[in-house]
Amino acid sequence: MKFKHLLCFKNLALVTAVGLVALPMATRADEQAGLPDAIKVPAGHKVMMETVGKGEISYECRVKKDAMNQFEWTFVGPDARLSNRQGQAVGRYYGPPATWEAIDGSRVTATQVAVAPGAPGSLPLQLVKANPATGSGILQGVAYIQRVATQAGLAPAAPCAQAEVGQKQNVSYQADYIFWQVQ
Repeated sequence: MKFKHLLCFKNLALVTAVGLVALPMATRADEQAGLPDAIKVPAGHKVMMETVGKGEISYECRVKKDAMNQFEWTFVGPDARLSNRQGQAVGRYYGPPATWEAIDGSRVTATQVAVAPGAPGSLPLQLVKANPATGSGILQGVAYIQRVATQAGLAPAAPCAQAEVGQKQNVSYQADYIFWQVQ
């Protein structure tokens, strides 16, 4: 018998190739304690899945918008592996556009709602509102996704000047992605 992929769910018991896993329920308040108000999920939602994203953010040296003869590293997109809390691969996060894809083939894109400062030297925390998922699978019903616990991922410290225009650099990062659904 083939088993479905294990994802980190709240208040569910899942059968996996390694056995039965019971996960404790966490309340909305538990999950959002200590987060900036700007990235808190609205009332009426519950956590459906938690993942850890590890990968790279791609940047490209470009001319600054509305600033001729000035240059900057511009965000191009992410490419990260998503794992559950036990370290098992459950999907990936890539873009543009920002896309979360589960290993069951379901995927969701989203629109940014808000950001808040992350740890020094790290990507900002983020709240996005999910668009309807495509493909049948675990990502059906996702309403919001939070990016929290960010580590690294900011634009490169390397020079970005006329000579570097068009060059790309990848920067390693890690973040937790928390998926929310309507209660």
